[in-house]
Amino acid sequence: MTTTISVDEHLDRIATDGYTIVEDAIEPALVDELEATVHRLEHELDITGAPNAFEGDRTLRIYNLLVHGEVFQRVPVHPSVLPIVEGVLDRGCLISSLSSIDIQPGETPQPMHADDQLIPLPKPHPPVVCNSMWALSDFTEANGATRIVPGSHLADGDPDLFGDHPDAVAAEMRRGSVLIWHGSLWHGGGPNTTDDARLGLAMNYCAGYIRQQENQQLGIPRDVARTFERRLQRLVGYGTYHALIGHIDKRDPAFLLGDEAGDDHRMVWDG
Repeated sequence: MTTTISVDEHLDRIATDGYTIVEDAIEPALVDELEATVHRLEHELDITGAPNAFEGDRTLRIYNLLVHGEVFQRVPVHPSVLPIVEGVLDRGCLISSLSSIDIQPGETPQPMHADDQLIPLPKPHPPVVCNSMWALSDFTEANGATRIVPGSHLADGDPDLFGDHPDAVAAEMRRGSVLIWHGSLWHGGGPNTTDDARLGLAMNYCAGYIRQQENQQLGIPRDVARTFERRLQRLVGYGTYHALIGHIDKRDPAFLLGDEAGDDHRMVWDG
């Protein structure tokens, strides 16, 4: 039986260890639908591995998933995950990227890295990135579970990409669970030494005052964004941070979607 852990307990784990795992976070029907949709898209889009060590030549990745079907709209706002992310970053956070990562048999370890290492801030620093990995299959050490270095979010620098990291551990978790981590945590995809693929969704967030990894406003057609629920629209960038950052001629950018009513559109100068 899974023990329920509160949001505050998950936040304490992230503050101390740099990560937490929300066991059995996602309802099985949604996991099934996401898995089936990703596999269909991999076939339809003829997805292959990338010619670089970071993405992996035996890893299938699909980016900008919010344009590929309604089922993906349910991921960024999921109530088992978003409140924890908001606790790390604050409610003004943004979607940084949403992609699938399907590690095939024979894949080698991904270089160890921190997701915020391109942001020019001295370390350690308060979190500006908070990322998550949704397990659409069981994650085991053998099939490529994410390798993490607990506590490394408190280090004063970034990892050696191709160095040895004997203190790394595999973040093993059951299908339907979600790994959430501080953007400074050292981590990387593990090697897959099995005969089965390891499928996950990388649901990544950033603070509302830094640039997103994927350009959500240009990468998602406006007609598609209009179909999103309001919270999701704000998460992709149709809103302001602290009622100021990101405005257009003193207006909340939600007007571009034909929506600028309600208290969540008030600007800082409105009092």
